[in-house]
Amino acid sequence: MSKKPVSIIDYGMSNLLSITRAFEHVGADVNTITNPDEILKADYLVLPGVGAFPDGMEHLERKGLSEAIVEYTKSGRPLLGICLGMQMLLSRGHEHHLTNGLDIIKGEVLPLPKDMPDFKVPNINWHSVYEPNPGIWKNSILKDTELGTCFYFVHSYYAKPDNIEDVLAFSKFGDLEFAAAVRHENIVGTQFHPEKSGVKGLNLLKQFIEI
Repeated sequence: MSKKPVSIIDYGMSNLLSITRAFEHVGADVNTITNPDEILKADYLVLPGVGAFPDGMEHLERKGLSEAIVEYTKSGRPLLGICLGMQMLLSRGHEHHLTNGLDIIKGEVLPLPKDMPDFKVPNINWHSVYEPNPGIWKNSILKDTELGTCFYFVHSYYAKPDNIEDVLAFSKFGDLEFAAAVRHENIVGTQFHPEKSGVKGLNLLKQFIEI
């Protein structure tokens, strides 16, 4: 069986090595890409990211990648956003100052609350995830994931889609319920890092390349 071709966007704000190795482990043929033409030709596209929302968008814009990502999503081919990569799929981010995102999924990226004594920001922890509605994980990258499975999170901001139907999974930070994963048509994103979440995370990446 031929390996699925996965293209990971390198725009200067991600640890590509761990993501590459994770996809290779589940049987993908991984290619790191850096220009718009490569994005438009991708079969499976991954937008990773660590760091601040404004910096991420500035890097994408400076390299001329934003329009290509938006155009790619119209093709019906799968896209996976991870952590900051997921956040930038939304309309606006409020980190440091208001910054426009890719506006592929309507919504905002907001700061985690800092007034919970037992929960520190940044949120660096394993958290369980659960369905917004029973059965929503069917035919998704989480279809083989058990309710309550824990994934590894590292973030100070969280995504809040305008439409609850775009939320694929919830998790909690203290009293705050936030989107741990999003889905809109052929687009999916995770706030957590599947590449750092052990066997359960690897299984999620495997499901992505089987879409």
